[in-house]
Amino acid sequence: MSHSLDAIEQRRCALQIELDAQKSQAERNKLGQFATPTQLARDVLAYGLALLPKLTPVRFLDPAIGTGSFYSALMSVSTGRPVESAVGFEIDPHYGTPSKALWEKTPLNITLADFTQEAPPADTQKRANLLICNPPYVRHHHLNGADKVRLHAAAREASNVVLSGLSGLYCYFMALAHGWMAEGGVAGWLIPSEFMDVNYGRALKAYLLREVTLLHIHRFDPNDVQFDDALVSSAVVWFKKEKPPVNHRVRFSYGGTMQQPVISKNVTVLDLERADKWTRFPRQDAQAQHDGYRLGDLFAIKRGLATGANEFFILDEEKAHALKLPPQFLKPILPSTRYIKADEINADGAGIPLLDKRLLMIDCDLPEKEVERDYPALWAYLKTGMDDVALRYLCRTRRCWYAQERRAAAPIICTYIGRSDHDGRPFRFLLNNSKATATNVYLMLYPQPLLAEQLARDPTALRRLWQALNAIDRETLLGNGRVYGGGMHKLEPKELANVPADTLAALVGLGEKHTSLQLELTESIAA
Repeated sequence: MSHSLDAIEQRRCALQIELDAQKSQAERNKLGQFATPTQLARDVLAYGLALLPKLTPVRFLDPAIGTGSFYSALMSVSTGRPVESAVGFEIDPHYGTPSKALWEKTPLNITLADFTQEAPPADTQKRANLLICNPPYVRHHHLNGADKVRLHAAAREASNVVLSGLSGLYCYFMALAHGWMAEGGVAGWLIPSEFMDVNYGRALKAYLLREVTLLHIHRFDPNDVQFDDALVSSAVVWFKKEKPPVNHRVRFSYGGTMQQPVISKNVTVLDLERADKWTRFPRQDAQAQHDGYRLGDLFAIKRGLATGANEFFILDEEKAHALKLPPQFLKPILPSTRYIKADEINADGAGIPLLDKRLLMIDCDLPEKEVERDYPALWAYLKTGMDDVALRYLCRTRRCWYAQERRAAAPIICTYIGRSDHDGRPFRFLLNNSKATATNVYLMLYPQPLLAEQLARDPTALRRLWQALNAIDRETLLGNGRVYGGGMHKLEPKELANVPADTLAALVGLGEKHTSLQLELTESIAA
């Protein structure tokens, strides 16, 4: 029997490779089509079966079955356990039709249809007690407006989940599958781990904590990408369709496999309710409420400039001079981090960074007629972008399509994308002694009034702050950011602003931060 199962799995894998090759990477990215590797599928099924009572017959459901990797795994690992029914849905005939042919002599019933538009069985005895799915990872911008409205209403009706318009399709799959599950049934979802950190994931996390009993979340090491063709950091989410018991704890594990993780810890539902980011578990305990300073109290943190067309508006110094562009419409701007070797950026007398790659950005807010009349060299260059650059979304929404957002040079700049697969710093803080601004591959840190007042008294404190920023524990920064496949981490402005900063505040002589409640108590006592 095992020999025949291995043979059909080999045919399935060969079919998967053949079908994938007939589609471009862009097509598969748009539809979120990334097949589950054989060993991972078997690990998931073995774990899921162990969550069911031993003698219970399996009613299997995969709402996005593809070529049937999870069903194949079920046949491989469910030795001795009866499979009462097996149902799968596949929206794409490119995969669904060959898959039906592959499994036609087995109990698997594949329906070629959009799962999100199907109705669950009215007979509760026919609902699944083992739902396993790797749903399509379709980002929200690939969903049209009508579909979003339909999915939003259907998710709310099915599972009391009010999803954000920024939610990916996998969130709707999870919400809509609620009605397909039997009471006490188990579900395992292989999904991007980003839901644990991003704002649109809050509704999904609330569902997992309140509508079902969340059992286990295993997050794979982001340096160990589970899918060769998708840079997605993956997690498997396990839950049972029943309300959670009092004082429930959820198992969080990281790295390795679900059965043998690198680290594992049980986390209370209360801690999960309080935590903005779940990817800090199990490597970090729930952070105590921090009432002191955060970086956002000291710095206004903004993403760098979006020009709308860097290749047009940003020129190297030699080309700008060769084109005889007027210097008053050229502003120094930092190159990408690979051209910045040191963490301190010095400048020449004009404020241009002393770097091997010296860049200038075109920024002019004069009307076209004035530019044409008074600055013929600039006009000649701008004309080369009128049929393309000027029509791009960001450019055409400006009063002058070639005018940039007004943004002063920031004294400290942070790289907001970094890697964690080495011992170095995933994020770098740069001390900017130049007049150069930066593009949106950087975060720009401007002193808040509270800090600016202290720096006016002691300008040398800025250097101490910069050094302290680079000394922030890497796990603190990683824990406040988000992670993608391949070990890529990203920090958004609000996430960096949330990093505790009591040490930095003390460096510039700021006293203990008082919360509004503390101030009210102090005033009350004084009165």
